[in-house]
Amino acid sequence: QVQLVESGGGTVQAGGSLRLSCTASPYMPDCIGWFRQAPGKEREGVARINGVGIVGHADSVKGRFTISRDTAKNTLYLQMNSLKPEDTGLYDCAPVKCPSAGIISLITDWGQGTQVTVSS
Repeated sequence: QVQLVESGGGTVQAGGSLRLSCTASPYMPDCIGWFRQAPGKEREGVARINGVGIVGHADSVKGRFTISRDTAKNTLYLQMNSLKPEDTGLYDCAPVKCPSAGIISLITDWGQGTQVTVSS
């Protein structure tokens, strides 16, 4: 069973940047993505990447967030720039369905995630 541990969250002002990391053991799934859940809202898919590096980003983060992976380090990243208060939430990584037109998690039992708070 794959274990995923997220890190890198924090509190930043609007317009700032953060880079989230997700370390996998014993291996990184080929298809994996980032999700977030704001207080009182449904969890939403943010970005996904497959085994050959093809990426997809939600419309709400296109041009601001970039998903990437370092296969040698079994680590997934989410570079977040031009952060907005509406980006505030708990961010998790998870294996995703692929191929898929959307960002669909394959898990229902979520880990602790990493909190991102963007102040205005």
